[in-house]
Amino acid sequence: NSKRKKTNTNAIKTSKYNLFTFLPLNLFEQFQRIANAYFLFLLVLQVIPQISSLSWFTTVVPLVLVLSVTAAKDATDDIVSSCLQCLHSFPQGEVRCEPPNNRLDRFTGTLTYTGQKYALDNEKILLRGCTLRNTEWCFGLVVFGGPETKLMQNCGKSTFKRTSIDRLMNVLVLCVSPLHYLSVFSDDGNSAAFSAFLTFWSYVIILNTVVPISLYVSVEIIRLGNSFYIDWDRKMYYARSDTPAEARTTTLNEELGQIKYIFSDKTGTLTQNIMTFNKCSINGKCYGKIPSHICLSSVDFSFNPLADPRFVFHDHSLVEAVKLETPEVHTFFRLLALCHTVMAEEKKEGELFYQAQSPDEGALVTAARNFGFVFRSRTPDSVSIVEMGQQRSYELLAILDFNNVRKRMSVIVRSPEGKLSLYCKGADTIVYERLHHIYCKYVHADLQEFAGEGLRTLALAYKDLDEDYFTQWKQRHHEASTALDDRESKLDQLYEEIENDLLLLGATAIEDKLQDGVPQTIEQLAKADIKIWVLTGDKQETAENIGYACNLLREEMNEVFIISGNSPEDVQRSVELEFLRTACMCKSVICCRVTPLQKAQVVELVKKYKQVVTLAIGDGANDVSMIKAAHIGVGISGQEGMQAVLSSDYSFAQFCFLQRLLLVHGRWSYLRMCKFLRYFFYKNFTFTFVHFWYAFFCGFSAQTVYDQWFITLYNLVYTALPVLGMSLFDQDVNDVWSFQHPQLYIPGHLNLYFSKKAFFKCALHSCYSSLVLFFIPYAAMQDTVRGDGKDVADYQSFALLTQTCLLFAVSIQLGLEMSYWTAVNTIFVLGSLVMYFAVTFTMYSNGMFLMLPSAFPFIGTARNSLNQPNIWLTILLTSLLCVLPVVTFRFLLIQLCPTINDKVMFKVRQAKATPPPPPRRARIRRTSSRRSGYAFSHAQGYGDLVTSGRFLRRPAVSRSSGFAHTGRTGFSPMGRSAGYSPTGRPQNARVSDVEATSLQMYRTITDPAL
Repeated sequence: NSKRKKTNTNAIKTSKYNLFTFLPLNLFEQFQRIANAYFLFLLVLQVIPQISSLSWFTTVVPLVLVLSVTAAKDATDDIVSSCLQCLHSFPQGEVRCEPPNNRLDRFTGTLTYTGQKYALDNEKILLRGCTLRNTEWCFGLVVFGGPETKLMQNCGKSTFKRTSIDRLMNVLVLCVSPLHYLSVFSDDGNSAAFSAFLTFWSYVIILNTVVPISLYVSVEIIRLGNSFYIDWDRKMYYARSDTPAEARTTTLNEELGQIKYIFSDKTGTLTQNIMTFNKCSINGKCYGKIPSHICLSSVDFSFNPLADPRFVFHDHSLVEAVKLETPEVHTFFRLLALCHTVMAEEKKEGELFYQAQSPDEGALVTAARNFGFVFRSRTPDSVSIVEMGQQRSYELLAILDFNNVRKRMSVIVRSPEGKLSLYCKGADTIVYERLHHIYCKYVHADLQEFAGEGLRTLALAYKDLDEDYFTQWKQRHHEASTALDDRESKLDQLYEEIENDLLLLGATAIEDKLQDGVPQTIEQLAKADIKIWVLTGDKQETAENIGYACNLLREEMNEVFIISGNSPEDVQRSVELEFLRTACMCKSVICCRVTPLQKAQVVELVKKYKQVVTLAIGDGANDVSMIKAAHIGVGISGQEGMQAVLSSDYSFAQFCFLQRLLLVHGRWSYLRMCKFLRYFFYKNFTFTFVHFWYAFFCGFSAQTVYDQWFITLYNLVYTALPVLGMSLFDQDVNDVWSFQHPQLYIPGHLNLYFSKKAFFKCALHSCYSSLVLFFIPYAAMQDTVRGDGKDVADYQSFALLTQTCLLFAVSIQLGLEMSYWTAVNTIFVLGSLVMYFAVTFTMYSNGMFLMLPSAFPFIGTARNSLNQPNIWLTILLTSLLCVLPVVTFRFLLIQLCPTINDKVMFKVRQAKATPPPPPRRARIRRTSSRRSGYAFSHAQGYGDLVTSGRFLRRPAVSRSSGFAHTGRTGFSPMGRSAGYSPTGRPQNARVSDVEATSLQMYRTITDPAL
């Protein structure tokens, strides 16, 4: 127990910064990039005139620009989401309770009020975000507020996410930096040691272009541009809710192209949580089975004024059976109208509003209502229904409630004629075990067909009871229900005793509406070798059924095992590594009955041991911890509020948009970033290594081989736009081909486009190019004269020739790297060359020299050198020698060992046009002996609440007994469910009801040998 001296406010903070901590925290995070710290160190060196051969502003301006742009971007990404609620005083009593914790299924405390002490348990606690229903007011006391609420205790901390490429860049910078210290210096005279010391640091400054600060400026621009592509993508816009896709962060785009594991919530993420009464089987006859080639109009329920006008059913024979008063059909719908815990609210005559524990129950009661058996109201000991226009009240004698072990529920009622009956509904395998030895084999066949179609099936059975036996059973039931020891087992024994020798009445088939395109999306992602795990608070049967419906599970898969644990600690201690080892061999994994914190623990487990990129996607507050734990968090802007979206890195309205986010935007972003890095390192290593070769000919004097203005403008002007154009517009194939060949995504898992190996290849390529770029011009100009006999082998002419050869070589290399040429790319490449010559001729003119002689010493060099044919021949020869090995190597690689990209691009060239869309696949009917699970709820049913009378707030309004009045109707489920809507449109916002008592892992494997 804990007694607090200070009460916390109810404010919740989900942002990383505030006004005072933004600057220090953001700078601390930015300087975790080793390159930023490295450039700060260079800036300090450049302000020392004795060792600096470059001006200090060449570093400070880009550094400040990078820090400012990144800080502004981080401030924009950090969306502040907080709420505040006033906490009133409670002077007349005291609450002593457990300290704040993340256990959603347990609460212990006592309330002392006016001298009386009352026990507090989980049934008397409302979690943050719950909606109070069926009452207009109540007295309440805030026990935990703000970050101490159980929901926030289950939310992880906001972490600073970096991509794997960022981490690799840090390593590469650490490896490249020591290269500066490998230069050899020599000097004569008394101050040789000091001169060598100064020359050493001068070369550190000169060679810093190996990793220029413009690299990070360009990276941020590329990420920002690719984020805009996501925001602007109309194919990820959901018109129904007017919700576009949104990149809520700009630092993780390329990570979208490397996802290996996806962790998804189920309800509201894969499904709409909308249930429809699809088919049924009554006494061996199947209803609702309409051949696909027959188009029938929907059933006319005008004979029933209390029918829900939104309910749709197409088999007219079932209505005819009801009108013909077929006994089995009437008993079937009477069972659905009586055997449930739904509560009806009727504020006005005929305006029925259902509140159901689960959408399944709401769908069944609504179906019975439309077929003439209208559930109207209930009291703790009676249920009133309207049967074909006649008001009838049944005495409710007992509710044998549902739980995860029983997987069924029953009610015992007495009809107005005095007849005792037990009505039971539940999972078909469970009900079959309690049937009389005679039951209809046709119902069994129908259930197989329903299950093969992925519908949620439910078996219905009943029996008539003897009055004397029930009186004696009721007495034993009362004794068991008041027992202090072993109460639950005694009640279970009594339930087992009376729920026997049942008569099978029929079966129902309910369709849990998936979101549009979910099966196709999962299939596409699986082809991309992405592992999909579903983490849900639902029971196993429900999650398994959805798994089959969305193609996550298939009939050929074999069940491996199911793990149960009372707490996450038990699971972690016993089978953590074994679970991970086996699960990673599986094609699909479903974790059932998990709490929000356990979702995050599963994600952390994979991150810890697999070293792969993970993505978590969810729509509710109970998914926030999982979203924060994964490398990439995606929020579905659905019906559960905005907490998941506010905590996410990317958001959109439908799960099907995930395949476009990953297979198109993610792959393009990763490909563009990797091409950018490979090319950027190539052009800068080549640029810098020429200094190294020149050092052997200038006595290691730290003299630069290029003009100082060329050094300043090389990354800023001459090569900036072409590489940005490639990194923003390049694509190997378009989005249609990306969907047709999801295997194109696989290289991202293997880091094939950029890695330490790829970096080493870039360095070797640059070393070769720098040798060609230095020694070919050197040899061409040595002992060379102009046509008029004048000497051209001076330093300035050599510098101009070398830098011109360099610019042509890297421009041609960029053209070889680019797969998708646009007008913008062409303008950038050609415009940069034109800009180079324009700037060169301007800066080397007489006028600039006369204005600032010290700043523009290369007077007349351009016009005197570039008018010589041998200079242009040298430029051509050097450029060809630089790119010839690259072209040869790529040709041999494509011919001998083509990659998946090479094969698809060859198909694109053969097609010479955008390919037609793939043909629509016909729906395949599966036959299976598997039983679809029926989802009553996540926890124990509402039987105790119904019979206690605590839910009643006022007497029901007066009503007629027949169908005389037609009123507005509605349905609103309670708990985790979003709502039942026969038309597929939800009626009200869902409420988070996160509760779990165990961790069950359902896993499947495709390889029989395993």
